Amino acid sequence: MTDNPSALSGISPYIYGTTCLGDASLPRADLLRVAHAAMQAGVWFHTSRMYGDALEVLGEAFKEAPTQIPRLIIKIGWDNLSQLRGVIEENLRPLGLDGMQLGQLCLGGELAEDFANGGPCYKVFQQLKQEGLVQGYLVEAFPWTSGPSLKALQHGYTRGIIDGFIFYLNPLQRFASNALWDEIVAQNQPVIAMRTVSGGPVHSLRDVPGFAWKEYLQKRAVQVAPIFERSGICSWTDFCLRFAHSFPLVRASVGSTAKIENLNAFLSAKENLAPLPADIMQAITDLQSRWSDEVDLHAEPWSM
Repeated sequence: MTDNPSALSGISPYIYGTTCLGDASLPRADLLRVAHAAMQAGVWFHTSRMYGDALEVLGEAFKEAPTQIPRLIIKIGWDNLSQLRGVIEENLRPLGLDGMQLGQLCLGGELAEDFANGGPCYKVFQQLKQEGLVQGYLVEAFPWTSGPSLKALQHGYTRGIIDGFIFYLNPLQRFASNALWDEIVAQNQPVIAMRTVSGGPVHSLRDVPGFAWKEYLQKRAVQVAPIFERSGICSWTDFCLRFAHSFPLVRASVGSTAKIENLNAFLSAKENLAPLPADIMQAITDLQSRWSDEVDLHAEPWSM
């Protein structure tokens, strides 16, 4: 599959994730300052109605700097086709926009089954593109939702409609099942890697009680920290962005922050995306393959 020029062409190697912009405990002025800094950097954004007031913060920033409005990946879905158009409008309205660059398809229930079986959803996806609401589509994957995407890929249903896949891909997480990952690689499907730094510096995840959002991340940090140290790379942010872009299929990595200094670290790291040494990549991908079969595939969503 080749990239759809109208959807993936020109995508920035680092995409600003807006999860933290929805944090109501942070001053609005500070959130707007970070949003504007990312807009001025010219990178793409990733957002969702699920992220608190992030859409409202972005809508305000877009009004203040209309010539700097970024290209957007927005989560859409969910369980049936009747929800889809409403979800799209619910996301676009606060942004003051008529359409989005890429819709991140979050598929559940009837919609996931329809997608797996080549059903009417594909005609609706095409219809929404023709209307200009969505220029292209990425399919979200988790280990426990990889089955429908695997089936759709194997039967060729996604061809000409779906532009790629999007999931957590960082040194501590690869949230596509082994079977789906192998099919994505075999079919040369573009990938957007999410959660760039796995939630924070690997040594903090390993050593600081409570720093890791989930216990399994602390356990994985114990295994990955020595590999990171062996690489000789000083910055965890640099290491993680280079890790993602060491996969030829990865077009970009999404990382979220509400702090200017962290945003600057992402922007600086994207200037050096040389692949990691082969032995470092092999060590981590071996771990990820094992984690996928032993842990991720059998996990409940709320546990990960």
